[in-house]
Amino acid sequence: MLVLMQALAGCDRADSVATAKQPILVRVQTVQMVDRTISIVLTGDVQARTLAQLSFRVTGRVTERLVDVGAHVEAGDVLARLAPTEQQADLAAATAAVAAAESRLKVATANFERQKTLLAKGFTTRAAYDQAQEALGGAKSALEVAKAQLGTAKDALTYTELRASAAGVITVRNLEAGQVAQAALSVFTLAQDGDRDAVFDVHETFFREAESDRIALALVSDPAVTATGHVREISPTVDPKTGTVHVKVAIENPPAAMTLGSPVTGTATWKPEQRIVLPWSALAAVGATPAVWRLDRASKTVSLKTVTVDDYGTGTIVISHGLAPGDVVVVEGGKLLSPGQIVTYDAESRS
Repeated sequence: MLVLMQALAGCDRADSVATAKQPILVRVQTVQMVDRTISIVLTGDVQARTLAQLSFRVTGRVTERLVDVGAHVEAGDVLARLAPTEQQADLAAATAAVAAAESRLKVATANFERQKTLLAKGFTTRAAYDQAQEALGGAKSALEVAKAQLGTAKDALTYTELRASAAGVITVRNLEAGQVAQAALSVFTLAQDGDRDAVFDVHETFFREAESDRIALALVSDPAVTATGHVREISPTVDPKTGTVHVKVAIENPPAAMTLGSPVTGTATWKPEQRIVLPWSALAAVGATPAVWRLDRASKTVSLKTVTVDDYGTGTIVISHGLAPGDVVVVEGGKLLSPGQIVTYDAESRS
């Protein structure tokens, strides 16, 4: 009985070895270099080329706010007004100062002419004449100063009205009637009419290997509305929060539908490169390292070959190191394989 059981066990082991050595059907692919072109699409928005920060030149209480966000204004339009009480008082004082200076000039002129006549007749001294002449010069200078102060007061009165510096659209408002506006503090942002940019926040390597600086643009709401742009400005710093770079793309002849704030897509194309591209199903692993099953045509056995994956695409992987053109790799059936496994295949898969 013992001999019979040993014989049966020996048969089972023989059958297992025979089964393990049976070839496994797989699909393979010969590695070759192919041109790989990448197009990346990002979303941004349309912004004005020039943004003007508008502020009052004087401090005062706001009496009127005449525009709101989204309003289109023309150059010179009044946007807001301050209470002009202080500026009007300064203007009145400056006007009075000019009048007083003119009166003093008249007196100094008359005194100088009198001293000039008396000196010619010998009825006054040279010192009195010189003093009158000096007083006349001082009166003239005082009048010029008073006139300059009057001009400043007139300008200050006009500064109580905030006017648009150019035609455009109000995009930001930090002002309400009744509040005190501080001089030089921005209260409106004006997106000036004219050139437009499409602005994107992209990864810092996005444009490093782009085929050109030409970008294809399209409206998100209506992809039929398209335009062409070129990279105009790339921020020299990376946003520490998002890890992205601010990129401005100048829109060439922007369609009327590409209004301020419109979401747009931008498509950039990379230069074609010779790369090894395999189906994702070819990917295996040695521990935590990517690998593929490589076929030895002579023995029809497979072995794991570690590789470096440069990029993961939709259904594909891009290999940068580990394989060479002419290598044959398993692209289907790799999950059932073990090193040294004999395989069989009917035809090669095409990438």
